[in-house]
Amino acid sequence: MPTLPFKNVEHVVYEHQTEGRLVAIEKTESKRVGVFFKANKGKKSKPNEKIKGHWFIIDEEYNSLKIDFSQEVEVEIKELELFPLK
Repeated sequence: MPTLPFKNVEHVVYEHQTEGRLVAIEKTESKRVGVFFKANKGKKSKPNEKIKGHWFIIDEEYNSLKIDFSQEVEVEIKELELFPLK
């Protein structure tokens, strides 16, 4: 049986403001979030641009958070805020 190469993809963690949940977005896609907020800085009504990501869920076995790769969700960029990990 051939071995599949491991694809190491980094994610950036954001908090969804209305849902109150954490969402993981691929690092390459997260650049769109920064561009979005720079382009719409100071505007009251921001466009409804969406980005794909994955929710965090609680892992009962280890009592910690993990990314749920089984379901991909689309969230509005204007609802995201960078989650401080430090």
